[in-house]
Amino acid sequence: MSGQAENTSGFMSRIDLRVLAPFLALALLLVLGAFSNPNFLSVTNLMNVATRSAFIAIIAVGATFVISAGGLDLSVGAMVAFVASLMIMFINTAVISNPYLLIAAAMVLAILIGMACGLLNGVITTVGRIEPFIVTLGTMGIFRGLTTWLSQGGAITLKDFDVQSAYRPAYFGTVLGIPVPVIAIVVTALIGAFVLYRTRFGRHVIAVGSNEEVARYSGISVRNVRIITYLIQGLCVAVAVLFYVPRLGSTSATTGILWELQAITAVVVGGTALRGGVGRIWGTICGAFILEIVGNIMLLSNFISEYLIAAIQGTIIIIAMLVQRSLFNRQKG
Repeated sequence: MSGQAENTSGFMSRIDLRVLAPFLALALLLVLGAFSNPNFLSVTNLMNVATRSAFIAIIAVGATFVISAGGLDLSVGAMVAFVASLMIMFINTAVISNPYLLIAAAMVLAILIGMACGLLNGVITTVGRIEPFIVTLGTMGIFRGLTTWLSQGGAITLKDFDVQSAYRPAYFGTVLGIPVPVIAIVVTALIGAFVLYRTRFGRHVIAVGSNEEVARYSGISVRNVRIITYLIQGLCVAVAVLFYVPRLGSTSATTGILWELQAITAVVVGGTALRGGVGRIWGTICGAFILEIVGNIMLLSNFISEYLIAAIQGTIIIIAMLVQRSLFNRQKG
C-alpha cells in the first residue's frame, strides 16, 4: 500500500497543474453556465462565444510569444485601432474597381502595417534597452493619438457597399457550419504551437525568457529573438484586424480599448508565466474562451451587470497570478 501511495504521489508530482488549471476552469465555467441558463450550452450560443473570442484569442497567441521571451506589449489595443483605420482609409480611397482585389490588397497592407508596428516596439525595446512596459505604454499613446488624428475625433467607416458585402463573409461566414473566425483561431494556434514547440526559434524564445544571460552565453541572439516575438505580435494584431473590419466596418479612437488587458489575462490564465520562460499556446486559447464565457454567463444570468466585465477581468488576472505563484512555489518546493 505504501508503495502504491508513493507511486501515486510521484505521478501527481510530475503533473504540472498549471497546464491543467485553465482547462479545469473552463469545464467548471461550462457547468456553471449550464445551471445559469438552459440555452448556454446550445451550439448556437457556444459558437457565438467562440466567434466573439477570435480577436483576443488571435492577439493573445502573439502575446504568448512576447511574454514567454520576457517581454510585454501594452499597445495591442491601440495598434488594432491604428491598423484598422489605415486599412479602411485605403479601401475608401483606392482606385481598384474589383472589390475582391481591393480587399486582398487592403489585407496585405494591414499585415505589413501590423508587422511594422510590432517591429517598432521590438527595436525600441531591445536596441534602446528600455523596459517593454515603458516602450509599449508610449507606443500605445502614439497609435491611439494617430488614430484620433486620422479620424478627426470621429469614426472611419467603409463607404463602398459592394466592398462591405464582399468582405462580410470573412467574419459572418461559415465553412462546413464552423464560423470563419473560429477556423482562424485554430489555424493561428496550430501555427503558433508548431513554432513555439517544434522549432529552434521556439526553444530560443523559452531560453531567453528563462534566463537571458544563460541564453546569451549559449550563443542565442537575445535581441533578435525578442524583436521577432514583437514582430509576431504585430502580425497577430493584423490578422485580428482582418476579421474586425468586416464585423463593424468602422473604427475610431475607442476601438480596442482594454484589449491589452484581455490579451494578457488570457495568456496568464492559460498558464504562461508572466516572468517569461514558459509558453502555453493552447492554454492561451483556453484563457481567451474563459474570458468570453464569463461575459456570456454575466449576460445570460443577470446576476452581475455586464458593465462590470472589465472589473471581473481585472480580478481574474490577479487571481490567476496568485494561483500561478502558489503552484510554482509548491512544485518548486
